Amino acid sequence: MTERPSVRLQDAWLDHLLPLVEDEGWTDHAFTISAREAGMSSDEMALAAPDGVSDLIERFFDRAEEEMLETLAAGELSALRTHERVAEGIKAWLGALAPHRAAVKRASARGFLPWHAPEAAKRTWKTADAIWTAAGDTATDYNRETKRGLLSAVLPPIVLYWLDEPEEADLDAYIETRLQGAMKFGQWGSKVAKPGLELLDRLRGRG
Repeated sequence: MTERPSVRLQDAWLDHLLPLVEDEGWTDHAFTISAREAGMSSDEMALAAPDGVSDLIERFFDRAEEEMLETLAAGELSALRTHERVAEGIKAWLGALAPHRAAVKRASARGFLPWHAPEAAKRTWKTADAIWTAAGDTATDYNRETKRGLLSAVLPPIVLYWLDEPEEADLDAYIETRLQGAMKFGQWGSKVAKPGLELLDRLRGRG
């Protein structure tokens, strides 16, 4: 499959941007300087990042998801239970982000600003979807949305915990605790939501 030119340009741009992010953050200044260092023309900049630095942040996390999928594909997950596969996905994703922890911290801080919150929410959902899909989830009903919504809720605190560079065993335990809490809430939520959704489906069928 031929890679889109914008993605190739984004990757080249990111290679020059990431070393600047630790000190400057995902700023317009770093964005401009790194483009110059990458030798990009104004047309190439427009193709790679029409929405500015947000496009490069998006690509940064996309690359981590791609690496996560490669890591999981090289492992053996079939013997694991579902929540264990999800946990492995989270750890593989964090492992892909680990060389650029400062960039993640800067992106997280940016996400807490009100005018960037919608972008952060969409990104978190996309990551949750990638992790669930890699774990083998094929649900197409309301369970799909519930699973991804619950994982989207626990990913931010997991990332914040991970940013403090905990010991691996402590991180594993924290992820396990968060996932167990999400599963319990999900089981309770399903009992409440399922009857109403089934009724709605029946009513739609009469229309």
